Amino acid sequence: MSTATGREHAGSLSANPWAALWAMMLGFFMIMVDSTIVAVANPTIMKALQIGYGTVVWVTSAYLLGYAVVLLVAGRLGDRFGPKNLYLVGLVIFTVASVWCGLAGSAAMLITARMVQGVGAGILTPQTLSTITRIFPAHRRGAAMSMWGATAGVASLIGPLVGGLLVDSLGWQWIFFVNVPVGVIAVALAVWLVPVLPIRDQRFDLIGVALSGAGMFLLVFGLQEGQSAHWAPWIWAVLVAGVGFMTAFVYWQSINRHAPLVPLSIFGDRDFSLSNIGVAIISFASTAMMLPLTFYAQLVCGLSPTRSALLIAPVAIASGVLAPIVGTFIDRTHPVPLLGFGFSALAISLTWISIELNPATPIWRLVLPFIVLGVANAFIWSPLAATATRNLPHEQAGAGSGAYNATRQLGAVLGSAGMAAFMTSRIGAELPGSGGAAHPTGDEGLQLPEFLRGPFAAAMSQSMLLPAFIALFGVVASLFLVGAAQGWRREAGDDRRGFGAGDDTGEPEFDPGLDDDAYVEYVLCREPDPEPRPTAVRPAPPIETRRSVVEPRRPVEPRLSGEPRHPGEPRRVGPGHIEPRQPGEPWRAAPAAGPRPGVPGGGAPHGPQVGVRQRVPFRRGETAPPRRPGGPGAS
Repeated sequence: MSTATGREHAGSLSANPWAALWAMMLGFFMIMVDSTIVAVANPTIMKALQIGYGTVVWVTSAYLLGYAVVLLVAGRLGDRFGPKNLYLVGLVIFTVASVWCGLAGSAAMLITARMVQGVGAGILTPQTLSTITRIFPAHRRGAAMSMWGATAGVASLIGPLVGGLLVDSLGWQWIFFVNVPVGVIAVALAVWLVPVLPIRDQRFDLIGVALSGAGMFLLVFGLQEGQSAHWAPWIWAVLVAGVGFMTAFVYWQSINRHAPLVPLSIFGDRDFSLSNIGVAIISFASTAMMLPLTFYAQLVCGLSPTRSALLIAPVAIASGVLAPIVGTFIDRTHPVPLLGFGFSALAISLTWISIELNPATPIWRLVLPFIVLGVANAFIWSPLAATATRNLPHEQAGAGSGAYNATRQLGAVLGSAGMAAFMTSRIGAELPGSGGAAHPTGDEGLQLPEFLRGPFAAAMSQSMLLPAFIALFGVVASLFLVGAAQGWRREAGDDRRGFGAGDDTGEPEFDPGLDDDAYVEYVLCREPDPEPRPTAVRPAPPIETRRSVVEPRRPVEPRLSGEPRHPGEPRRVGPGHIEPRQPGEPWRAAPAAGPRPGVPGGGAPHGPQVGVRQRVPFRRGETAPPRRPGGPGAS
């Protein structure tokens, strides 16, 4: 059900949807920066709050958990109450929670505030993708989606750089306080520029909300705490319960015919399904790689938070420069070839970085693999967003956006949890019995003692192989999308040709599946007669044939069944009359515009129609009539 105000306001801004896009991208950029801005501050937070690796990881994981749990719900809420309203609600929650994070004096308070902050981000994010799908026409949606994907990719890389500058100059609390002025500006721009879109009155799937929320929480919590709990039986029980809840959620969505939280029909589109797999993979890799890189730069190389963030600046620069260029390719061709290249470059760059992570490596040798990593990001984020939403109908924009973003955040949560467990195991293997020796303490700075740097660097190097291995699955997924790309080119070609373009060759179109009354289909390309159409003659009623109903386009004289044609009268094949041809009878041309006996007005008063499809019966085994510029030929 739509509101009149929504239609009116949406119509007023439909001519310039880019203003709404830029307004929403500011809020989206802020929350994406916040998903990685904490990574560079982790060592400082550990020292300030006197916590260990397992606890500080939850500062990031709590944000991603709150983000992922509400994404599916937020997509449907946007359809029900309007994406602009939900965008503003999420933005306000996120801004207020940022103040809470900055004022937190303990790890428990900081983790709780980060989870609330993630909830606000999760409410906001699906509204951006849903709004783009609804306000941009199909032929301009690729450029808009490339902007959305580029924002997500660049923001996740700029986060550590901004975080390093703030931590060094103002303290770790300011990585949260900086969101307040940005959030206020984003709210003002959204109120002013984002249109109020029509809403639909539909039921809300409370059972689906409960099942998906419980399943996501149990899965992430079990993965996060597994290593620290030494994979005790209760951890496995939590994981099994999470899988059970998610299985029940999928089953409930399949039988819910009223208003499912995630209509499973959207996964029938292979592009959408494989794009979800791809975005989970790139999110896993992007989140997982930041932890070992940050700890290596600060604990092994002794870099400050700002300098450690500058270490990965080539990634953000390369990605930001190439993202608009890649967006132009998306508008002209299917993004699948770009995805294959992007995921291959991602796996190569992460493996390359893993090889270089040792205490003796000079910093400049990391620049080139980081540039390759930035190129990979540019070739992945934008094409994935464009591919996932290409076939989404407007009524499923919210659900599809929620599912896509939930998958993206699920990949990020699994990347954070998986890397925490894997990195802890590698540290334990390389530094057996070190206890707290590997933790930065005291006033000597964050760098480890020299005798621990080698083993710790080896542990970080081995940890980098996990996202590199996961990136290979993205290469495999892109290979399965090649067939879909060819189908997309065929569809795009049909759209570009337009109606009747298939007849440009002058050859008749056949359907080999028809029987004896099969037909030739062609287009008349003759000039219309300039004489005015007489008003005294009414058109004849539709003449029903065995396969179609042909609407007469000019007045004709009906002939009784079996009545011979007038002397010298050629066979009429125009839209006004179709008469079966007798076996062995030669083909004849359509009558030229001119007088015909017995027809008021001299016959064919307004001439043949331009571009009218004509159907001429013929029997199987016979040859179609030859074509000529003036119309169907005669034998």
